[in-house]
Amino acid sequence: MKSIFNKFVAKSKNVDSMEGKEEQLAKQVAALYSLLASIYGTDRLVMKAGKVDALHLMRSENLAERVLGLERLTFDSPSLERLPVPEEIPGILARVEEELADLLARKAVEERIERRVSEKMQERHEEYLQEIRMQVLKENQGPETGATLKKLEELEAMEKKRLARSAMDMLRPAEITEIVGQDQAVAALVAKLASPFPQHIILYGPPGVGKTTAARLALEAAKKVASSPFQADAPFVEVDGTTLRWDPREVTNPLLGSVHDPIYQGARRDLAESAVPEPKLGLVTEAHGGVLFIDEVGELDPLLQNKLLKVLEDKRVHFDSSYYDPNDPGVPQYIRKIFEEGAPADFILIGATTRDPSQINPALRSRCAEIFFEPLTPAHIITIVENAASKLQVELAPGVAEAIAQYTIEGRKAINLLADAYAMVLYRQGGQQGERVVISLEDIYEMARISRLTPFVQVKAKAAAEIGRVFGLGVAGFVGSVLEIEAAAFPARKPGEGVIRFNETAGSMARDSVFNAAAVLRRLTGDDLHNYDLHVNVVGGGNIDGPSAGAAIFLAIYSAITGRPIWQDRALTGEISIQGKIKPVGGIPEKIYGARQAGMKMVLVPKENEKDIPAAVPDCQVRAVETIEEVIELMCVLQ
Repeated sequence: MKSIFNKFVAKSKNVDSMEGKEEQLAKQVAALYSLLASIYGTDRLVMKAGKVDALHLMRSENLAERVLGLERLTFDSPSLERLPVPEEIPGILARVEEELADLLARKAVEERIERRVSEKMQERHEEYLQEIRMQVLKENQGPETGATLKKLEELEAMEKKRLARSAMDMLRPAEITEIVGQDQAVAALVAKLASPFPQHIILYGPPGVGKTTAARLALEAAKKVASSPFQADAPFVEVDGTTLRWDPREVTNPLLGSVHDPIYQGARRDLAESAVPEPKLGLVTEAHGGVLFIDEVGELDPLLQNKLLKVLEDKRVHFDSSYYDPNDPGVPQYIRKIFEEGAPADFILIGATTRDPSQINPALRSRCAEIFFEPLTPAHIITIVENAASKLQVELAPGVAEAIAQYTIEGRKAINLLADAYAMVLYRQGGQQGERVVISLEDIYEMARISRLTPFVQVKAKAAAEIGRVFGLGVAGFVGSVLEIEAAAFPARKPGEGVIRFNETAGSMARDSVFNAAAVLRRLTGDDLHNYDLHVNVVGGGNIDGPSAGAAIFLAIYSAITGRPIWQDRALTGEISIQGKIKPVGGIPEKIYGARQAGMKMVLVPKENEKDIPAAVPDCQVRAVETIEEVIELMCVLQ
């Protein structure tokens, strides 16, 4: 840095040796004044001299006074008063030179910084101008570019392509009268929606019986009733509880809604820049004034269910955010209204589930009416298949609808099986839809083999009688089933030392029923069960939940020991006490359904369950019994 300084003082260092010392010092002082003038500039130097009272000293002919003026200007100190003596002047000038050298170094650094700052300011200025130009272009031409317009063209071209509707879309009931086998449930559903005071509802039932379709069509039917509060544009918002996910931190909640804070990447740019949180309304607000249908509502997260219950009570959704400032004038009115009053959520909830009612949140159940959809019978499946064939405009060979009914009790699966067979026949004919399409039994069996389907009902009733074989009844979910129970008895090798064997997979309750049966058998016949080697088997290894097969187990043992045949087109359910009483059990409607599926002509139920018998049971006689003697009389062939 001293190179600049040396340029100005070189003359004072290279004087002729013949010149006087005072003249050398005078030239050195003059050079230092010139350096100061170059550093500050002449005008600023004069102003600085005025501040430190050095103007008269600069213009003095006295070398000591000029040195004093130089000293005041260099060290910026007007308090210096003493004139230096000649011997002190060289030292003072040396100190001045060092100070000026430092000043020059600082000034060089400052100049570089200032130059860099100027360059950056120029870059920012050019960027700002470019941004302004782009904004003006967007205002005049819009946000579109060649690339965005090409993407738009591709999307529009894709929109023009359409595949045929799926079979379920085309064959789904379009009118509420097309729903098969659920007359009572559908009537109850429409009545609860069409009321001036509609209720929240939970629909129970096995899959594929029409719960979702019934809910959608029930809303349309309710709109046409004068007393209904639903308007013509009432929405039907559908969501699946198994796929509904949310973040407990409320960053996202598609059901109830959430708040996108300014730091959240999904917030609008204008709101984020002004630090305003943005509420995102959920499905409950979208369903305002209509129906929110949640399929598999039992699978909904328990905490989310509790939050939903709060919305059902308040009929509003309330939002909160630490970023919301009610005193901020930059908050839009709609956001202020949502935060202060909440978002409207006055809707009717319809939940559907395949779970048992005991598995549903009690608080949710207490707020909802409950409607049970019945399992579909083979006759219902046949009707559904025939209606679907009519819509597809295909012919069914004799026995096709009945064959499909053997493989499923779900309307959805029945339609899918028919649609698969239709596609196979159409493909075989070369894909010409105008040709006559006939679906044969072989087509159905082929699709069943491809899909690895087996007949839904494995046990079938028959008009015959057998010894040691009886049909009990069980329940799995909403569907009843027939249990095939058999017994074989042989005289023991030693009286009183017989062995009783019962398959362990049936469960402890069923094993206890064997011992109850032993006591009843001894009371009726006087015969001890231990006089026989007895084997009782539940065919298929099914687990019997509860004592409801007690009467059936007794009857199988009784038949095996006495030799009295049992009718094979009759089934029974009921617990047996050691006094021979038939005690009540659960699941009577489902068990009667299972018996009808198997083709049973008569079903025996406990007398105390008589009130549980459905009002209409076509093709099957239901008898209520109190004692085991009545069971024997109705189930066994008369001797």
